[in-house]
Amino acid sequence: MVYPIIIYGHPILRKVAESIDRDYPDLQQFINDLFETLYKSEGLGLAAPQVGKSIRIFVIDGKPVGDDEPDLADFKKVFINARIVEKYGDLALMTEGCLSIPNLREEVNREAYVRITYYDENWEFHDEVYTGYKARIIQHEYDHLDGILFTDKVSPLRRRLLKSKLTAISKGRFEVDYKTILPNQKVK
Repeated sequence: MVYPIIIYGHPILRKVAESIDRDYPDLQQFINDLFETLYKSEGLGLAAPQVGKSIRIFVIDGKPVGDDEPDLADFKKVFINARIVEKYGDLALMTEGCLSIPNLREEVNREAYVRITYYDENWEFHDEVYTGYKARIIQHEYDHLDGILFTDKVSPLRRRLLKSKLTAISKGRFEVDYKTILPNQKVK
């Protein structure tokens, strides 16, 4: 099943997501649906809150940028109940975008390294360190679990300049090839 993507301004994107246990109903199907939705919307990562579920799950598949970023070609993972334990290293400025904030890209500073603990789809525990582009994608998706959007991380001046664009997006003034749910619409 392909879920519609929740758009900027919807309150679910600002909630702190809840941890789940291994008995979460239809978990494997939900994970499959997250990947299917990710592929349909042509993203690199997708967090459960972006499809209206305030639970601590996100998926990543770097294959679409594998030609330009070879270390991402086989980077496909499920992160359940993830916790960033540590972020370190020099801050790197890079342009980011988000399926929930269509057609808007801004430069964001993020740490070069991230240490994260999580469970995979088989409920195996992992404690891993990532660097570079992988660390950036993980931090971006992880932020969704804490109700943080990439636009929160741009400079205060840029944030003020973006206000009218973000308001327009929240009112549906954008074009994308995937289904969406606007802030005034209910999540099914």
